[in-house]
This record gives sequence, structure tokens and C-alpha cells, in this order.
Amino acid sequence: MTAHVVMYSTAVCPYCVMAERLLKSKGVEEIEKVRVDLDPAIREAMMQKTGRRTVPQIYIGETHVGGFDDLSALDRAGKLDSLLNPT
Repeated sequence: MTAHVVMYSTAVCPYCVMAERLLKSKGVEEIEKVRVDLDPAIREAMMQKTGRRTVPQIYIGETHVGGFDDLSALDRAGKLDSLLNPT
């Protein structure tokens, strides 16, 4: 079973699409998407929580991974699989 994944995103976000594609290629079937473009309060909450204002902002379980570049770097370093599939 893969870890719970939450992704803060907007309607038009190529990096969000690429992040989702990478996660799905790793076997993630469900991504909880939080749209920050629909409510300024949700964007503000994301910025408070992550310290960042850009999307996507991705959480795997309780771990804040960051954006697509961070997610991709984790994958290249061979560390993404263990985050997604904790033992």
C-alpha cells in the first residue's frame, strides 16, 4: 500500500501534471488534490504550512517533499520509492 499523497495545485499547472504523472508511474493510484486557486484562504494556509507560494506542493504521508523539481530529485536519488512504500 502506498503512502497518502496530498498535492496542492491549481487548474492550469504543467508542473502539477508532471508531478502527478511521475507519482502514478510509481504506483500511486490516488492523489488528494487541494486547489489553491479556488480560495485565497487555502493558498494562505499552504504558504503558512510549507513556507512556499508556488504549486505543486507535495506531501507524502507527513513528509513535505516540495515541488516537482524536489520530487524528481528524490526519484533520481532513489529515495522516492521508500517514501511512497513505507515498511
